[in-house]
Amino acid sequence: MSYRIEIKELNAWFGEKQVLKSINLGILENAVTAIIGPSGCGKTTLIRCLNRMHEIVPRARVSGKVLLDGEDIYGKDVDPVTIRRRIGMIFQKPNPFPMMSIYDNAAAGLKLNGVTDKQRLDEAVEKSLRAAHLWDEVKTELAKSGASLSGGQQQRLCIARALAIEPEVILMDEPTSALDPTAAAKIEQLIRVLAEDYTVIIVTHNMQQAARVSDYTAFLYLGGLVEYGSTKDLFENPKSELTEKYITGEFG
Repeated sequence: MSYRIEIKELNAWFGEKQVLKSINLGILENAVTAIIGPSGCGKTTLIRCLNRMHEIVPRARVSGKVLLDGEDIYGKDVDPVTIRRRIGMIFQKPNPFPMMSIYDNAAAGLKLNGVTDKQRLDEAVEKSLRAAHLWDEVKTELAKSGASLSGGQQQRLCIARALAIEPEVILMDEPTSALDPTAAAKIEQLIRVLAEDYTVIIVTHNMQQAARVSDYTAFLYLGGLVEYGSTKDLFENPKSELTEKYITGEFG
């Protein structure tokens, strides 16, 4: 079995506090992998280690390896900016740039990477907004502020912004937690569609969401990986008693 991302003996700290402990995990291509576990178990830290955002935090550090297509993203000659372009991130709270139009929000990453050709930008904006299932809702209002959209639309705009620079992997940190059920359902449908073209990793507190959208699930507890497998097996026949207690709501 070949993995798009291989995590080997990954440890992470904030100052003296260790928040991830010897994580070993393989992420398959064109699949949705959910990361579940109680608050404070290291879920967000784990995905931030996958595109080198963890190290941005003062006194944060990492040991171990994260292989993307066999290459260690923490190798001494690897540019973290390139890694963040290849592995995009969608955050918990929609964060469109409020002073920018819908068009400029979608094009922001491309412009940051030096793209100035108007035709190329136009094509990329339309393509990414279509991929985020937002184009039909905003195609006549591209000059409006991104902040004028509803919460769910803003989150899909943020997804479009990430897709515009053509990443290979998409990380999502609780992408529906700030949304109403209708908007959340649209994002969940979008996640399944995105997995046809991308490798998707989603952090979620919502057990039902993990069961609905993911192909594989990893359960973290106190910074360690307790169990990992197909979502169906993990939810219907967990190997660990701790996993069973968590997914049945005995603790959270």
